[in-house]
Amino acid sequence: MAIRNLVRPDVTPDSPIEEQPSIGLIGMGAMGNMYARCFSEAGWKKIYICDLPSKYDDLKKKYEGFPGVHVLKDGHLVSRISDYIIYSVEAEYIDRVVAEYGPSTKMGAIVAGQTSVKAPEKAAFEKYLPEDVNILSCHSLHGPTVSPVGQPLINQVLIQHRATDDTLKLVEHILAPLRSRYVYLSYEDHDTVTANTQAVTHAAFLTMGTAWHCSASYPWEHGMYVGGIETVKVNIMLRIYSNKWHVYAGLAILNPSARVQIDQFARSTTEIFKLMLACDAAGLRARIYDAREKVFGEYLQDRQNAADGNGHGAARPPILLSEDILDRFSLGKKPAENASPITTSRGNPPPNSHLSLLAMVDCWAHLGIKPFVHLDLAATPIFRLWIGVAEYLFRSERRLDAAIHAALYETTHRSDDLEFVVAARGWSQCISFGNFELYKQRFMQTSAFFESRFEEATKVGSAMIQALMDTEDKPKTK
Repeated sequence: MAIRNLVRPDVTPDSPIEEQPSIGLIGMGAMGNMYARCFSEAGWKKIYICDLPSKYDDLKKKYEGFPGVHVLKDGHLVSRISDYIIYSVEAEYIDRVVAEYGPSTKMGAIVAGQTSVKAPEKAAFEKYLPEDVNILSCHSLHGPTVSPVGQPLINQVLIQHRATDDTLKLVEHILAPLRSRYVYLSYEDHDTVTANTQAVTHAAFLTMGTAWHCSASYPWEHGMYVGGIETVKVNIMLRIYSNKWHVYAGLAILNPSARVQIDQFARSTTEIFKLMLACDAAGLRARIYDAREKVFGEYLQDRQNAADGNGHGAARPPILLSEDILDRFSLGKKPAENASPITTSRGNPPPNSHLSLLAMVDCWAHLGIKPFVHLDLAATPIFRLWIGVAEYLFRSERRLDAAIHAALYETTHRSDDLEFVVAARGWSQCISFGNFELYKQRFMQTSAFFESRFEEATKVGSAMIQALMDTEDKPKTK
């Protein structure tokens, strides 16, 4: 049974210091640092942080001059003093870290975890935390380089008997400086939603990077993958590989639903590519349009009904209205007319099959996943952008038919498509082994290849995501 926390649930950073909660952060990676800085800037005055003991001196220097931030030597000290504790550690290590520091948790404290996979976290909390501790976890659905303003934050009383309604209100007030929208889920629903929104998305971009790495090229610098949809592929791929490998490994390896989806993505990629090689136009078109109907059919029909005046209320507007906004964020430049042998007679890059998008939607169709159901519930900026690109391609028969035609008859991208198939199967096999070290090696090899392009891509990618979020905040007009 949870013990009532003595901190007022309506406390704010403007409250007297003696009324404020002591906030503890165990683990000072990218997200831990983001939280510490955000809490400090907001005016919370009792923030206690720690990392590995070997990093204590460096952490002390790093946070000199940060108001309200106190660096402690280990998680025992943080746990004993803090009213609200967030474990920001990798899912792979959550059991070990909670086993060490959990028993030291202050009576009546609230404990949360920032892991992207909640099943191991839940098991660790229930196993090692004292009975007189509240459990109310969270998960920020954005990376440390994306502004948290307006982004969803999963924050739910996960085990009802271990967290009261007042505890929930207190956590909402503590996290208010993040200015995120709260979404309330159970542990189990969280893992289902994150798998459905992130597993195949990450797999697609990991596969792209590996494919281009194996081709030993930065194709956007030579007139390929430039402008429009291609801009998203390049920027998000580089963004993912510039992050820490464990951010993606935990979800892929520890979430059983994610493994199933990544395996299906590899199968979808392979089977579509075989139809391409066989020039089976009827078979490919039937398969892609079947996936279109299963994934987007309901929303396309709602939009058509609204346009015809037959709808019951406004249809959900498209995420991406035009590719024009994306052109501003291209890392490459469209070549001049006849400037390169890989351009068309009009000077444009050759048509692309968009195999990654075809396979992703086909995968969702085969597994019965409805991505729009979770779009507003718990979508990361990357997923929102990628589903927007997929919807943009699939909602137009003209664009979709052009991709199918390119898949069958345009061979310029065929070698890249082959590398993509091999890479997709390789990632699926790697994840099926459940080996974090193997995942790390595979990730880091590709990351090293693109490292020289990360700085520019991070800046451009953040601006692109923000621009698209800004357009979503504004009323959409035809």
